[in-house]
Amino acid sequence: MRSGATKTLDIKLLDRELRVACPEEERGELLDAVAYLDKKMREIRDAGKIASVERIALMAALNITHELLSVKIGRGFDLADFKRRM
Repeated sequence: MRSGATKTLDIKLLDRELRVACPEEERGELLDAVAYLDKKMREIRDAGKIASVERIALMAALNITHELLSVKIGRGFDLADFKRRM
């Protein structure tokens, strides 16, 4: 765990502004994550099948989680163990 000063950071997701807390040394990583999530949310919105921002965010979260698990499974991630922990 990193220790450092936590600052607030203004971010924008799908044209909505939010303020989040973030350790100063993780700012760049958070901004990368925001850019990636915003891109995925825009792709879903632009496909035109989902209008609700909440549903767009949920679908983006599911898609990103699927991507992450696919990468981890390819590297020996134990999906059965993951499901047991859920």
